Amino acid sequence: MRNGLEKFFNPTSVAIVGATPVEGKLGRIVLENFIKRFRGRVYPVNPRYDEIFGLKCYKSVSELPETPDLVVVIVPAPSVPSIVREAAVKGVPAVIVISGGFAETGTFEGEKLEKELKEISKAYGIRIMGPNGLGVFDNYSGVDTFFVPEERLKRPPRGHIALVSQSGAFTCMLMDWMAYHGIGLAKAISYGNKVDVDDVDVLEYLAGDENTKVILMYIEDLKPGRGRLFIDIAKKVVKKKPIVVYKAGKTKRGGVAALSHTAAMTGEYTVYKAAFKQAGIIEAETFDEMMDFVRILLHQPLMRGNNVFIITTSGGVGVMLTDALIDAGFEVPRTPNDVREALRKVFPPHWIVENPIDLTGDAVDEDYIHVLDLLIDKPYVNAVVVVVGPYLPRFKGIVVDYLAKIRAEYRKPIVAITIGGERIMKIAEKFEENGITVFESPERLARALKALYTYSMIKPRGE
Repeated sequence: MRNGLEKFFNPTSVAIVGATPVEGKLGRIVLENFIKRFRGRVYPVNPRYDEIFGLKCYKSVSELPETPDLVVVIVPAPSVPSIVREAAVKGVPAVIVISGGFAETGTFEGEKLEKELKEISKAYGIRIMGPNGLGVFDNYSGVDTFFVPEERLKRPPRGHIALVSQSGAFTCMLMDWMAYHGIGLAKAISYGNKVDVDDVDVLEYLAGDENTKVILMYIEDLKPGRGRLFIDIAKKVVKKKPIVVYKAGKTKRGGVAALSHTAAMTGEYTVYKAAFKQAGIIEAETFDEMMDFVRILLHQPLMRGNNVFIITTSGGVGVMLTDALIDAGFEVPRTPNDVREALRKVFPPHWIVENPIDLTGDAVDEDYIHVLDLLIDKPYVNAVVVVVGPYLPRFKGIVVDYLAKIRAEYRKPIVAITIGGERIMKIAEKFEENGITVFESPERLARALKALYTYSMIKPRGE
């Protein structure tokens, strides 16, 4: 069992303390989540009821007919420590505390309750996630402690991104955004105040999770004394899979906001920035970067060099791309003579065969394919960018299948820019469905490709 977290994600039985049939109550929403998704045994716990939704309801954790793998606690804060202690005495290995009202309130009482939870965890060895967090959404096991109903929070399709976040609300917003855009999610983890389970524990667990290919982390702070361990664990993890981090609370004012949010002491951002770089973590500085980096790292092969070739139908976008790529540290080399001459033999004189190769508005799918045939196997071509606009009268999008084929065959990144409205967005969807990462601006593409290149230089070859 990897660092005691396995039962948070793959329990065979779950008890929900605070389960209720009352409409709108958090305990009802979480219970319904488990009834709908979870394939294991579910035990409602609430002394007020004998039965909820056809399931026998128990008065307390101690009365359960078995020791559950996981206990979810959704009751007022003052009652939480006694319930967690009861679970610990029964031998429960993992508890998720959804309840708020702890150290994040800034009150003596809240801090006292949180300290009590820490003492219970230490005394009994029980792993506690929370308090003041959403807990776990696992798209494969069916664990879903997120207390927002589906009509207000769409769950993304199954995928291979693991989202780790101190902020519950941000986790919800990002999940809903991912669901809208059809981006797959393996699991989401919102650990709140980190009374026990923290970033380091979760990172260590995800290193061995076969459903996770890319780890995305929203971090406000690291526990005191855990920074060095975080770096050491991250260094090992990035040898297997990329980690993308968005660090919140970078400014002094943002740090104050984080303190009132999850009782986070954010520390000096420059220290975090240096630590991320040392560990091989890819840092995203904006929301757009965060999701762009995750998408390109998830779908594209690693780069073996920094030479990028552009195939465009817009000279202007080709120039913008060239500037953006050069600014990001890439080379946009001139088209070699043999390739230039081969293109000149088949293309009209007004088409530009210099890199960026500009096929103008006359282009059809087969023209892209012809250029790609000449370029893709060349050792000096490390990535290809394809630009498609809505104005191409004869472009049908059949080149997409070909792009997916050669990307897999030659193991080279192929990404696209599609700028336009409804028609071009349908083509963009087809690109994405075939693993060709799409961007809507040259600058976003260049920054994302830089993240891919940076990780390519970190991950060992052949892994």
